[in-house]
Amino acid sequence: MNYQRIKLHRVSGSLGAEVQGADLRALDDETFSEIHRALLDNEVIFFRQTGIDDETQMALAHRFGQPSIFPLLKVLGETGPTFQVIEDGPDSPNAADDWHTDVTWVAEPPKVALLRAGIMPEAGGDTMWGSMTAAWDALSPTMQGLLAGLEVLHDNEGFIDGVRIKMGDTPESRKIFDDLRRAYPPVTHPLVRTHPETGRRALLWGGNFMRRIVGMEDRESDAILEFLRRHIARSRFHCRWSWQTGDLAIWDERSTVHQAVNDHFPQRRSVHRCVVDGDRPFFTP
Repeated sequence: MNYQRIKLHRVSGSLGAEVQGADLRALDDETFSEIHRALLDNEVIFFRQTGIDDETQMALAHRFGQPSIFPLLKVLGETGPTFQVIEDGPDSPNAADDWHTDVTWVAEPPKVALLRAGIMPEAGGDTMWGSMTAAWDALSPTMQGLLAGLEVLHDNEGFIDGVRIKMGDTPESRKIFDDLRRAYPPVTHPLVRTHPETGRRALLWGGNFMRRIVGMEDRESDAILEFLRRHIARSRFHCRWSWQTGDLAIWDERSTVHQAVNDHFPQRRSVHRCVVDGDRPFFTP
């Protein structure tokens, strides 16, 4: 697509582009339309040192749809769209250093995420993204035929394990975790999903939220998921962003995975995240 109001500079071969020429503090409809198209075309887009605050970031999220209430905060009584300020440091190690798509343990996972850099370490602390459309396209027709139509059970036990490290194992935290399990029981999603806007197919990879492929013996499921774990880890599907304070990343949760590289510990790092409600994943034969 030819862009009239913004300029794009590709970050890697498979996905990712830096957007220039857009002031996110005063965004007209035509420029936003091009940004939206750039997101669909590139799967993750970046803006350097935007100068925006939480309010502006949330307003931008509204342009993509309904900002989400994070499930844990919803269980705790939150009723409005939420920001998460995620902080790593000596007493709070990074818990997102693995490939995943956010919150796949709910029936309708997010469709878009917006992440803004706050406190950045002197070195390290990058984030990486992977294209699950490129990963799907790289599979042989035979493997695609095997995977198409399979379903995977997702649950929140991996998320709870990560939160337990920060909250501790107390009667209060155990009650919260039990409430979270009741509010969000295990859910099945297609292993291969059809993107509702582009029509492209992509692997739906929830990382530690994935339990097993439905209808298979554990050893069969483990073998396929381990193959895919190694497959999506190939660098040909990735891009990497080195943050500066004030940078913003927007990514399509329906076609990507990401991981926060844990090479800055024990330095402090903080990011401001909000996500936009999505739809139930589906597969079109």
